[in-house]
Amino acid sequence: MKPPPFAYAKPSDLAEALRLKADHGDAGTFIAGGQSLMATLNMRLSAPDILIDVGAIGELAGIEISGGRVRIGALTRYRELEDSELIASHAPLIARAIAQVGHPAIRNRGTIGGSIAFADPAAELPACILALDGEVEIAGPDGRRKVAAGDFFKGLYDTDLGPGEVITAVEFAGDSPEWRTGFDELARRQGDYAMAGLAARLRIDGGKVAEARLVYFAVGATPVLAPLAGAKLAGSTLGNEAIEAAAAALDGDLDPFDDLHCSAAMKLHLARELTRRVLTEMAGGAA
Repeated sequence: MKPPPFAYAKPSDLAEALRLKADHGDAGTFIAGGQSLMATLNMRLSAPDILIDVGAIGELAGIEISGGRVRIGALTRYRELEDSELIASHAPLIARAIAQVGHPAIRNRGTIGGSIAFADPAAELPACILALDGEVEIAGPDGRRKVAAGDFFKGLYDTDLGPGEVITAVEFAGDSPEWRTGFDELARRQGDYAMAGLAARLRIDGGKVAEARLVYFAVGATPVLAPLAGAKLAGSTLGNEAIEAAAAALDGDLDPFDDLHCSAAMKLHLARELTRRVLTEMAGGAA
């Protein structure tokens, strides 16, 4: 299929991009990697009057570490995250997850900002940013603001982005030695959308779990932080009993729905299995 006709602009800085968006309102759409937008254009699910290509805005790209915090520009591509030594050492959760994102051609073009903004409930990076307790930096007509990841994802493909706003970066605290990370997902084939996935972080103090952030994806309208399952791990040495208790607690944390891949009951079963797999690996001390 072919997309509907549209105009195209490629601003050189953020101020120009925001002016163009303000001029065109809902008829203007930002594009970065285009991995999701091009598909919706070709299926005529999107029909903007103008595409505003932010791909040349240098201030929106790059990975930085400052004061123990990691800052990833919205235009940073998956491939850059995959190849980054800074991400491998300061954000191993993202390093683990990124290899599961689509296929190499997608990782060469897709951007972290695009993934966060599109908010696909089966996407890996929104779940990782929530597990990392990160913040989303946003620029718009009224200036810049930051939103906690837990407040950013509102519903199915729905976020806290307001009219005329664009994501500029994501930020989170870099991992320190007491944190362990785990990631896994289940899909029909490598590169397919996940049927269920888990991004996990545990803070270990004195050999026991002091804090647990278990975030599930593809099992709801948004990435889901599981506080009841996390509470079952608190104070434990991460043995089989605590892991089974966490898996059982997912009945109260998750409320999946049927989709094209599998039933709600199957998704809950897969989430429990992922909990066992990921936590058992983390119990061995994997970073």
